Amino acid sequence: MNLHITMKEMPESEQPCEKCYQYGAQSLSDAELLAVILRSGTKGLTALQLAQTILAQKNKNLLNLIDMNQEEMRQIPGIGRVKAVQLKCIAELAGRIAKTSRSKDVCLNEPASIAAYYMETLRHEPKEKLILAMFDAKSNLLGDEVISIGTATYSLVSPREIFLKALEYQAVHIVLLHNHPSGDPSPSEADINVTKRVTECGDILGIVLADHIIIGDNRYISFRENGLFGQRKGT
Repeated sequence: MNLHITMKEMPESEQPCEKCYQYGAQSLSDAELLAVILRSGTKGLTALQLAQTILAQKNKNLLNLIDMNQEEMRQIPGIGRVKAVQLKCIAELAGRIAKTSRSKDVCLNEPASIAAYYMETLRHEPKEKLILAMFDAKSNLLGDEVISIGTATYSLVSPREIFLKALEYQAVHIVLLHNHPSGDPSPSEADINVTKRVTECGDILGIVLADHIIIGDNRYISFRENGLFGQRKGT
């Protein structure tokens, strides 16, 4: 018996593309949405079954597209180099769309809005990543830059790198953000010390470090909210 059924051989009502055309993308399940992206399956599996296999990995949901790297995806039968690249691009695109939609809500005086804007960018990172967010005199977000990835200790981060970027963007206020892959956003002594150093350098240059926000797993800690500026741990 031939178990390999192509999408076109399925009843039209069960074909994700046809279902999307008739009822809209919102009518599709997670697996059906992935099947539309995949377009084809592999021997013994339709695109829909292949999509269900992807979703069954690791997190048992769409977060697999973010958390699984290309090498892990290619371990799944039917996922080759091209499909792995497509899936990672879809995950990145989804994250950028979500980030863009939140940009209008970013307020320099509200740490929660800044944390929310960068939450999905940072909370899934397997290594610590330091981002510099830059604002103008009216507290509008000018842009951001990744300053460091995977640094063993942020005491090694050079304020020079930070302020060269801030000057390039003509920023008046800056905010440092980094993640703790452990999921616990509690600041370390290195986090507190580097904040103090950057604050002091900013005072000299006239560029205000408005906050340092540490992102954990769906939670954050703001130095501004917690009165941690200018303090060393234990003092």
